Amino acid sequence: VDVFQAWCGPCKTVVDLFQKIRNEVGCDLLHFAVAEVDSIDSLEKYRGKCEPVFLFYAGGELVAAVRGANAPLLQKTILEQL
Repeated sequence: VDVFQAWCGPCKTVVDLFQKIRNEVGCDLLHFAVAEVDSIDSLEKYRGKCEPVFLFYAGGELVAAVRGANAPLLQKTILEQL
């Protein structure tokens, strides 16, 4: 889940990065969702920070998180979780 704020410039560009990684991995196990923190109360703790946060879930449980637009770390985390 890409957790972002609408006013955050880096948060908007990361969506393309994640989709590129997903295309490179080419795996049906990887699903992508975008969540704007200002409209979801359960994500309130991520408000006010100008950085995207990627939350990785497996079996309904949070298993990893990547803060910031760090493409190498994001790709590494995706591959580790798959």
